[in-house]
Amino acid sequence: MSNVGLFDEFPPVSAKQWKQKIQFDLKGADYNDTLVWESLEGINVKPFYHAEDLGGLKTFNLPKGHGWRIAQTIYSGDVGKANAKALDILKKGVESLVFTIPNENIDFVTLLNGIDLETTPLHFNFQFLGVEPVKKLMAYLGDKKTQVHLNIDLIGNLARSGNWCQNMGKDHAILEEIYAVTSKKERVSSIGIDTSLYQNAGANNIQQLAYGLAHTNEYLNHFSNVIPSAVEGHFPITFKVAVGGNYFFEIAKLRALRWLWKSLASEYGINNDCHIIAMPSKRNKTVYDYNVNLLRTTSESMSAVLGGADTVCNLPYDAIYHKDNEFGERIARNQLLLLKEESYFEEASQISEGAYYIESLTQQLAEKALVLFKQIEKSGGFLDALKKGTILQKIKESAAKEQQLFDEAQLVLVGTNKFQNKQDCMKENLELYPFVKTQPRKTLIEPMIEKRLAETVEQKRLNDE
Repeated sequence: MSNVGLFDEFPPVSAKQWKQKIQFDLKGADYNDTLVWESLEGINVKPFYHAEDLGGLKTFNLPKGHGWRIAQTIYSGDVGKANAKALDILKKGVESLVFTIPNENIDFVTLLNGIDLETTPLHFNFQFLGVEPVKKLMAYLGDKKTQVHLNIDLIGNLARSGNWCQNMGKDHAILEEIYAVTSKKERVSSIGIDTSLYQNAGANNIQQLAYGLAHTNEYLNHFSNVIPSAVEGHFPITFKVAVGGNYFFEIAKLRALRWLWKSLASEYGINNDCHIIAMPSKRNKTVYDYNVNLLRTTSESMSAVLGGADTVCNLPYDAIYHKDNEFGERIARNQLLLLKEESYFEEASQISEGAYYIESLTQQLAEKALVLFKQIEKSGGFLDALKKGTILQKIKESAAKEQQLFDEAQLVLVGTNKFQNKQDCMKENLELYPFVKTQPRKTLIEPMIEKRLAETVEQKRLNDE
């Protein structure tokens, strides 16, 4: 549409003038106490944002034409069934496949049979660390220009389990060998950074960004020292991100993550973008009134798209208490299809560009995360902080703060800590144990535990049924 000057007759209005008008309408009530609220990250959110809030700083823009793909996870314990499922869901709108590989005896020939590998990006979640399966996969792919994300994360495994797969030296040696196998393939990313663990364990957005960046820097430091050529110009990285329920903050978080990656990458002379695969958080999902999870995952998937995620993998509404089932997966898939095909979210990430509120949040999150990142690096780096327990302690403090807000119903999960349906019974519907499981064992560090906000409330309700 051409600019026909519809608003030329109206004078510009400054932020000061807007604020004066609001203060007048408040009739004596305090502006800050009434309308400004503080987020879990310590960011003061104002009732309106103005061009002046950007402070003349350059806004962050994604590459033009940046699109996103619909993904679905497939457990590959039985490769025949996994292949049949993959072929079926590809016909139903899925565009990218996320295979969970439980052991080294994986038959990629059967698993990937009949899949158009030129057009279908593949993600893998290996539940072990080994070179031979990667060699078999690369040999099978051959010269095909398949986009592959292996998502190998030694440090993420240490944080989650408390132990290395073998030991620090052997794990890194295996990773170096895997990199040597995959580095010649342009569209293969071997290393993944699992920031979803931090979110699901209770870290706030600034912590997720700073820890994810410091986590990444450990790999870049290692490879720049061991294989300097590995970080010369091109070093593919995949970020796995959990998206929570704070809609605009989550949009800004993903944008800030890409911004921070570009800043860190430039320090190493790396010029490629990162790949972000996003999925809804588990932290705010509930067993009772489980249909509300549909609303939560839809909102969170929207945040992922508007934040610029490359791949979005939805979480079925019943995933925390039901085994994999066709109905739950179909609904989760259709939520994304509705966003893409009927809601015009195909390239919707461009929508958030220039929005004063989102741009302001993006800058604040990125700047505050960068400060925390520098503190971590100055004190010895992420791995050192992880071993000392500093990272876990900070996440526990953030989780406790969020939990208190939930317990006091200041943070509301409808149907769980507010507007409960007293007739809702779930004890007979639990196919999976939906609460934190503890298994005493010897670990190098205390594991980082994912925990949902509603667990204590739900356990009491189950006992009372």
